Amino acid sequence: MKRREFVKYLGLAAPYCRWLACRTVAAQGSLLLAPLWNGSAQAAPGAPLVPVTDLKHWSTPYYTRVSITLDQEVRFEHHKLPNRLYLDLQGTHLNPGVKDLTIGDGLLKSVRIAQFAASTVRVVLDLDSIKEYKVFTFSEPYRVIVDVKGDRRQEISASKEVIESAPAEPKSVERVNPPEKPKAVEKGKQAKFKPGRIRRIVIDPGHGGHDPGAVSPSGTREKDIVLQIGLDLAQKVREELGVDVVMTRSTDVFIELQERTAIANKVGADLFVSIHANASLNRNANGIETYYLNLAKTEKVAQLAAKENGTSLEKVSTLQAILFDLMANYKLNDSAHLADEVQKALYKKAQTGYPTVKNLGVKQGPFYVLVGATMPSILVETAFLSNERDEQKLKDPHYQALTADGILAGIKGYITSINKA
Repeated sequence: MKRREFVKYLGLAAPYCRWLACRTVAAQGSLLLAPLWNGSAQAAPGAPLVPVTDLKHWSTPYYTRVSITLDQEVRFEHHKLPNRLYLDLQGTHLNPGVKDLTIGDGLLKSVRIAQFAASTVRVVLDLDSIKEYKVFTFSEPYRVIVDVKGDRRQEISASKEVIESAPAEPKSVERVNPPEKPKAVEKGKQAKFKPGRIRRIVIDPGHGGHDPGAVSPSGTREKDIVLQIGLDLAQKVREELGVDVVMTRSTDVFIELQERTAIANKVGADLFVSIHANASLNRNANGIETYYLNLAKTEKVAQLAAKENGTSLEKVSTLQAILFDLMANYKLNDSAHLADEVQKALYKKAQTGYPTVKNLGVKQGPFYVLVGATMPSILVETAFLSNERDEQKLKDPHYQALTADGILAGIKGYITSINKA
């Protein structure tokens, strides 16, 4: 297949791709797929060494993920031996505070890190059981990610990490005139609804901390809006559906993209819902849309993915070429079903207070926050911060409450439909 035909197949017109690749879209915490022939950056002779600043891991029921953080992109090599996997990070030096990891989760015994040579840091993964592994990178900050999969020889040991859950009474974000519902009605709903096999939902308010997400011309930040909606939704899911909720964040903190789905996998979530506010170079763009993970079919979808991923359209195109390999455990049909139920319910609920709201429908795209999830997973774009009228809605507590109600109704519709199947 010729290069131009391949680019067209990915839904990205080559001239547009070259134009947008030169632009920077403000967002952080992106995932950039490194070429499988190792890292692409090469240090110039005599250039300062790049610090390796952090090493951590997440054990989930399906894989173990190791993350190596550096100050900037570097060239690296990775090699597999019978009982270990190692990476050499070229042009780097090891910060004093970065230490070895003891894991013992049935896939990895430990991860060792040391200054192997004057300008090379080596990371060694001591293997217990492994069938396959993948190496890719995230950016902002730059991280090399290793996912190891195999048959565990023992159960995952009890985690020492405390996974943050949303409080029953949200205190981290101020509510103005929150909507009230009769308690008798809430109790009646809770008593009647049967969640079936859906026992736990992870709610993921996008961005956070030093990453504001989209920012409107007047300064409204995506991270603040979606946190409020997420907290409201979490409380309603607990009270009205009787389902356990884990939040990736319940305060204004930064959670790395690769950690969000790792949290969902680790706690055995049945659904993953990531909440965002949209933005576009076209200030007239407005409305609600819901996404699930797949190839981008249009340039607009690829542009949005670049915004949410904090990268260029060119990098999105690179990801799409190997996306299906990263989607090995992704529940495509179930995610499409969940997205459809949430989009219909959210649009219907928003219309009750805002009759002119636009329904942009269900779409698919390469959103990195969904990569690695092993349960039905969606990304909800609640409105456009780049549109003045949509921004005013997003700032309105009533619209925030309607949005939480709509997502709740969509989740309830999805659960009801699968319980009947």
